Amino acid sequence: MFRPSIRRKIVGIAVGLIVLMVLTSAVSAFMAGTVGHLLDELNDRYFPAYDHLARANIKSLERAIALRRMMIAKMQPEPDEAGYAARLKAYREADTEVEREGQEARKLINAIIDDPTTPSDNAALGRIDDRIENAIDEARKQLSEQSAQLLRQLDAKDFAAVRETLERVDAMRDEFTQRIDAIRADMLKQVYASSSVVIRNQRRAMLISVIVTALAATIGLGFALVVSSGITRPVRQLLEGTRHVEAGDLDRPISVSTADEIGQLSLAFNRMVERLRRNEQIRETFGRYFDPRIVEGMIDNPALSTTQGQRCVMTVLFCDLRGFSALSEGVTPQGLVKIINHYLTTMSSPVRVHRGILDKYIGDAIMAYWGPPFVEAAEQAELACRAAVDMIDAVATLRRELPELLDVRAIPMQCDVRIGVATGDVLAGSIGSAFMMSYTVMGDAVNLASRLEAANKEYGTRSLVSEGAIATAGASVEVREVDRLIVFGQTRPQAVFEILGRTGALTPAQMTLREHYARGLAAYRKQQWDEARKAFGAALEIAPDDGPSLTLLKRIDVFERKPPPADWDGSWTMEHK
Repeated sequence: MFRPSIRRKIVGIAVGLIVLMVLTSAVSAFMAGTVGHLLDELNDRYFPAYDHLARANIKSLERAIALRRMMIAKMQPEPDEAGYAARLKAYREADTEVEREGQEARKLINAIIDDPTTPSDNAALGRIDDRIENAIDEARKQLSEQSAQLLRQLDAKDFAAVRETLERVDAMRDEFTQRIDAIRADMLKQVYASSSVVIRNQRRAMLISVIVTALAATIGLGFALVVSSGITRPVRQLLEGTRHVEAGDLDRPISVSTADEIGQLSLAFNRMVERLRRNEQIRETFGRYFDPRIVEGMIDNPALSTTQGQRCVMTVLFCDLRGFSALSEGVTPQGLVKIINHYLTTMSSPVRVHRGILDKYIGDAIMAYWGPPFVEAAEQAELACRAAVDMIDAVATLRRELPELLDVRAIPMQCDVRIGVATGDVLAGSIGSAFMMSYTVMGDAVNLASRLEAANKEYGTRSLVSEGAIATAGASVEVREVDRLIVFGQTRPQAVFEILGRTGALTPAQMTLREHYARGLAAYRKQQWDEARKAFGAALEIAPDDGPSLTLLKRIDVFERKPPPADWDGSWTMEHK
């Protein structure tokens, strides 16, 4: 427990701050309520009253326009009686609207006068109310008389008298407009006056809030300085130690100078730093032998290291170095290690960039996988296909860098990669013996990815992707269907695809090649050999070394000599390799 004196001071600070906070809140709430009430009056009464006066002016103009249209309808060689009646109706409606808008303005002004809770110039508002009433009543009476006379003259077709009467009506309307404009100007002054009151009250509320807040801060700071004088030094040490940990420096324990709670906290902090240091050493040591995310997961979640595997859907990728035998000929063991390490580094980078798990290196082969809990299930195949595209793109860089690595720049390196990608059910978990364990995946998807990687050799391709992976990846990459395969260990044929590039990155030649090959593949499956030859030949004119086209042309030669079975569905069974 804290010492009583410290506790009393801390409680005193809390109580004082709470009291000041409540006082500040109460004052602010009261001032805010006053300002809000004034704003409501300004928004709900002053502004609408001014708007009603403006609309009364507009309706007066609409009434004048309707009157002129009535004259036009009557003064035509063939009077437009229907138009005249419509304009007369519009005239009367506008006349009614003028009076209604004036009455609405007067209601709002009287509501302001009757409200004792808000400051307002009631005498000035009362004069404005009287002026509105007089202006509307006089204008309505005079205009009614003149309008009635004008209508009689129109019915009598006395157009000369109509023009004289219209001039008097216009003069009356202009006088009414001037009177309304003067009233609006006086009303606008009242709006400005009310706005000034709102602003003054708002500033007063802000000033009071600032004063009370400053007072609370001053008192709180004074209490805090008194209490903190005896505890700041160990707290500063803790803060300094935390900053070192944040910067990655785990070799600076803090000294423990007190036996209170802060001293206990310092001891716990030192124990935490020691554990962090051990965990960091584990990560640094094993992070180069296992994927860091698996190591971190086993440290943070020991359930991953249990021997109980789980069934899940994952995407598996195999990558192999083609031409490795030719590369290794005449190269020293040290040079061969450089080649393999540089190749594995180059090809592993896309896997890491696209959040894949590097499972193992098998000679010059790489096995990686994507799936929960490391990535979302919906994006695993897309990430794997993008990694495969980046691996293929890295081949050119690899060919350029390997000679420089061996200091034999004059010797071209004809290395390439073969990639297989498959999505399906796997068993994921810690698998091994009582002496050594490995968190890995195994199952049909792993076998299929491995077989597809090997199938690249038969089709002359760099990448083959399973039907399930393409269905999951969506439109993230451009592909073409290569064939339907029955790989070793499976009985059901499935379509396999070649990755051509990123979405939208194909050249016109590549798109044309894909169209020719698709047409040839369809003819091949229908055993229309001539049509298939023609389509594959067109594809080879675009890409003379197109492996899938060459492979299927060779099969056609075989099938022409020995036709396939009658129930052949166009699939191809791979032999075990």
